[in-house]
Amino acid sequence: MASAQAHDDPAAAHPLVRIDTGLVRGRWRPTTGDHGRPRSAAFLGIPFAEPPIGERRFAAPVPKAPWDGVLDAAEYGATAQRATDGIVLIPEPSIPGDSTLNVNVFTPDPTPADGGGLPVMVWIHGGGFFAGSPASPWYDGRNFNRDGIVTVTISYRLGFDGFGWIDGAPSNRGVRDWLLALEWVQRNIAAFGGDPSRVTIAGQSAGGGAVLTLLGMEAAQHLFHGAYAMSGFIAEGTSADAEQFARAMAERATVAPTVSGWRSLSEQQILELQKKATSINLGMIRNALSGRMAVSPVIDGDLILRPSTESFRLGVGAGKSLVFGTADDEFALLTTGRVATNVLRLVPTRLLLRLLGVPKGARLRYLDANRDVAAKGKGRLAGRLISDKMFRAAVPTIVAARGAAPTWTFRFSWPSGKFGFAGHCIDVPFFFDVLDGPSLEPLTGADPPQALADRVHSAAAAFIVDGDPGWPRDAAPSHLSRVYDLPVREEPDAYASVRPLLP
Repeated sequence: MASAQAHDDPAAAHPLVRIDTGLVRGRWRPTTGDHGRPRSAAFLGIPFAEPPIGERRFAAPVPKAPWDGVLDAAEYGATAQRATDGIVLIPEPSIPGDSTLNVNVFTPDPTPADGGGLPVMVWIHGGGFFAGSPASPWYDGRNFNRDGIVTVTISYRLGFDGFGWIDGAPSNRGVRDWLLALEWVQRNIAAFGGDPSRVTIAGQSAGGGAVLTLLGMEAAQHLFHGAYAMSGFIAEGTSADAEQFARAMAERATVAPTVSGWRSLSEQQILELQKKATSINLGMIRNALSGRMAVSPVIDGDLILRPSTESFRLGVGAGKSLVFGTADDEFALLTTGRVATNVLRLVPTRLLLRLLGVPKGARLRYLDANRDVAAKGKGRLAGRLISDKMFRAAVPTIVAARGAAPTWTFRFSWPSGKFGFAGHCIDVPFFFDVLDGPSLEPLTGADPPQALADRVHSAAAAFIVDGDPGWPRDAAPSHLSRVYDLPVREEPDAYASVRPLLP
């Protein structure tokens, strides 16, 4: 157990905290919003595990050994992400270095409380399990601190390093990183003023998928008490599929698919192989729409015993509250550009639905349920369908699987001033209440509404603090959801348009 002592003077710029591996020095910054707690202490890049290099490469994470002296935690640590390719919606910097398994802690009061601490949110970043960074300015916890919530962002190994099948290596190394980071929180968060018995895990996109996977995992139940998943998708592949992909990649690299074989390749060589093996084509898109990804958590019979939806039906995680929702048009950005629009104009609507995997008997029902979207063109229809299959259909599916377990659902529907629809990642700066942050305009357009951020963020904070976001649970017969638009409202059966896709 960490020695919960804070050694800072209230006026000092650099608070000092002792955790189980040594002293850590952070820095004070102001919060924003002109209410609540006026300042936030950031402790950045604290290693929770030894660097995953050398003999530890492709191994289970090893807890960080104690250090002498004071660790300066004023800057973000190294990231598992080495570069960004393609469309980047959230500013997520890549930071070089070996010690990529680290946490960032944001706290309003790094002083251990007597008799209990503040509620805690642990954020897991997205990026398709192969990209993303916990060092994003959009993930700054200062305004959750303003509202009395200690916030932690965690890193984990990405891509093949984190999730690839390797003969002789433990499975789900990225998942094991999540678990070790959450164990670090249990041991040390009291030293930052947090309560280890009041931990909510939260994440978006692949991070939301991580939240759902952890919620359905027996081995994780003692590490958190609530869950908040944004645009979460469950992509839990089979060990057989993971092995097939890894063997094919090893054959291209002319190495054995073993620990020693993969260690003979540099990190950059593996990244190049992974990039070629996951290039976008129709087959890859159709696999993704059916929940099959090249690198993702796998059902290994060890950590992940079965698909999460099956675990939910068996009652795993039923004692924990869940908030779960998506943006309305997660992937419309990919299908509404000039090239995509010109191509889709030539594709008959029913052929488009067939190519994107809609069963024949469901096509007319799906079109009827989505007439408003279809009227905006085939690009919008294709984007909505991809969004439905990858993200939105999971909401009623998981609500049904969890049965009477406490579950609240939402839709983020506010249309970006840039694109005219609510696309992937748009809700993240509203959730963190960082509309004053960088790089928002390319996604949100100019002047995104602070009033909406106030509603999204305050509901999330209420859930983390009290276990209730402030609207009724999603339950029969009404299946009410919160809809985040202007105005904010509650709507019955808000995911009705995806039901033609459900079994």
